[in-house]
Amino acid sequence: MPARRHLPTVVLVVLAGATASEEELPLSLGQINPLLVKAEYAVRGRLLNRAMELEEDLKAGVSLPFKKIVRCNIGNPQALGQKPLSFVRQTLSLVLNPDLLKEPTVRAIYPADVLERAEAYLASVPSAGAYSDSQGIQLVREHVADFISKRDGHPASARDIFLTDGASAGVKALMQMLMRGPHDAVIAPVPQYPLYSATTTLLNGTLSPYYLDESAAWGVTEAELNAALVRATAKGASARALVVINPGNPTGQSLPKPVVVKILEFCAMHGLVLMADEVYQENVYGNAPKFTSFKQALAEVTAKGAPWAQHAQLVSFHSTSKGFIGECGLRGGYFELQNVPDDVRAQLTKLASISLCSNVVGQFAAGLMVKPPQEGEASFTTYAAERAGILASMFSRAKLIAEALNKLPGLSCNAAEGAMYLFPRIHLPAKAIAAAEAEGMVADEWYCIRLLEATGLVVVPGSGFGQEDGSFHFRTTFLPQKDDLEVVLPKLADFQTKFMKEYASEKDEV
Repeated sequence: MPARRHLPTVVLVVLAGATASEEELPLSLGQINPLLVKAEYAVRGRLLNRAMELEEDLKAGVSLPFKKIVRCNIGNPQALGQKPLSFVRQTLSLVLNPDLLKEPTVRAIYPADVLERAEAYLASVPSAGAYSDSQGIQLVREHVADFISKRDGHPASARDIFLTDGASAGVKALMQMLMRGPHDAVIAPVPQYPLYSATTTLLNGTLSPYYLDESAAWGVTEAELNAALVRATAKGASARALVVINPGNPTGQSLPKPVVVKILEFCAMHGLVLMADEVYQENVYGNAPKFTSFKQALAEVTAKGAPWAQHAQLVSFHSTSKGFIGECGLRGGYFELQNVPDDVRAQLTKLASISLCSNVVGQFAAGLMVKPPQEGEASFTTYAAERAGILASMFSRAKLIAEALNKLPGLSCNAAEGAMYLFPRIHLPAKAIAAAEAEGMVADEWYCIRLLEATGLVVVPGSGFGQEDGSFHFRTTFLPQKDDLEVVLPKLADFQTKFMKEYASEKDEV
């Protein structure tokens, strides 16, 4: 019989009085990553916390000046009453429960193109519950490439497409690859969706702003882009990338094609990766400039022989969360690479592999977004009607809210050209600014909390997105349904009138 091996005895010695204090525990605020503590994300910050408290008060029967919290703080269409597209949900229901395809009654009810798509997707993976390739399901990436080719009139390749958990995951991956420390800067718009500022902080990089021109429908100017380079240098950093959000968040502008081309040229001439956040490309309204993708503009100037075009490195992002599909919770998205070498693509694949893959249901949702029913297919009429209805309703509500805001004292608002947001300016009287300072709060956050407590309307203070010094704003979506707006807009008007009466003096411009 072989000799038994004895494990060494471990003696734990506990010293009296040596217990760590709460402040010294590994998961205490003073001991965790300070970059996380420093990062800010106002879209789900103090305002939302207060709104949740008020919601609990309403449930408990507390008497408040309103009967419902109306959440305009985040672009979350289905949470505010938008119905899912029939084609998307029908197809996903079969992908998630393929046994339904064996039922003759189900096959008789579902449109033929839904059955065909579900069967194609099920043939592309062992199961919706299995990991996919790290870069994403090949069939879906081919559908994305076809969509881009048709949209832009120039070819795209599935090898340049990475499927991601919403656009945010793609943005984080790119910035994780680019940021090497505080000596690296990202140039980002102000106001800007705080994903970029928060991620830069988490990665210990430097953010250098370029300010959008509020007086020119939140436009982008070359002078401001140059100023951002100077700001980066002044912080001891070199700019590595430039972010453009088009259509804009939170500002809602749609960039004209010549501006798109100029930004591409600027990035190429200064050695910057252009990160094109184009998740609102379907949301362009009225007489606004037609959406032009940066990929299309780059392909066109390349074909014309622009000498700088071959040096323009572009990463474009899209998402199932926005547009008219509004499938935020499914977390589907993609990014496309242009002029990025193979060895860098391999590093991105490795980065994706660390998380194994993006969620497979979200990947299929991205495929359904980019390859919708075509004319002549069984689902086309329903799909086209749902799409048109959603976009027309958004545009109608955008005009309704902007017109209501512009009638009120102390508020002014650019019309929404695109996206899902308005970013009105609050002309806060000096007395109101002093009152906010007395409570230790940023003035627009103080204003937004008062607005919430008086009306039930949840908006986000402009300081959470960045703004020019001395100016104050808030961001509101125009996603609430019309019946909710008909209740909350009169409350907003009443609040604003009383607010200005309380705080404005004859010296204040209203």
